[in-house]
Amino acid sequence: SQPAHGGFPCHLSVHPAGRHVAVAHYETGSVSIYPVLADGRLGEATDIVHHEGHGHRPDRQEGPHAHSAVFDPEGRFLLVADLGLDQIMIYRLELDQGQLAPHELPHVSVHTGAGPRHVAFHPHGHHLFVINELDATVSSFAFADGMVTARQTLAALPEDFTGTPSGSAIRVAPSGRFVYTANREHDSIAIFAFDEQEGVLSLVGHEPTRGRTPRDFAIDPAGAYLLVANQDSDSVEVFHIEA
Repeated sequence: SQPAHGGFPCHLSVHPAGRHVAVAHYETGSVSIYPVLADGRLGEATDIVHHEGHGHRPDRQEGPHAHSAVFDPEGRFLLVADLGLDQIMIYRLELDQGQLAPHELPHVSVHTGAGPRHVAFHPHGHHLFVINELDATVSSFAFADGMVTARQTLAALPEDFTGTPSGSAIRVAPSGRFVYTANREHDSIAIFAFDEQEGVLSLVGHEPTRGRTPRDFAIDPAGAYLLVANQDSDSVEVFHIEA
């Protein structure tokens, strides 16, 4: 184990080559990078980056809140969703030194008050998707050589929902044909079809999670099953995916 070097570490990801781990810290709006040593241990942090600024909502965006840190499929870039800034930060990863450097496009913004939470890449690497926590929307982007271009934003909740929006997690099917998001207050998984050629998402529907507060979920590598962790009912529910 190693010190987190930040408050409320909330998300981590492993570099595609297995050589580094990135950790996002919600409270301090920071990201730390650790090398994975030959014997599998974590080395001391090689870089710590702190975000600055604030967003539109004083109750949730009074400062930076890094909520996820995800490597692109080629492992050249690290994208960090900062809920407090309404931005996706884009870093180049210097592999030999384990250092982060702002890309020539250092960030891309989502709409005001969205609160970007988690990032998921399409398997082919040319598209990425973001679940926005504060208004439970999904934003899609084109991705090429570290450059991120906004494409569209869709609601992840039904039009007749009257509760508090709270998007929590996002995953892309291994086939790349579908994108799934979790809605905590609605206790549902939203299902989106993705047309890779057009780069367009479309809502297919919602599936109840058979529990309360789906905080996270995962898809097995074959794309046959989706497992939902319902936080407030202490359950993991398993769903079969019709490919």
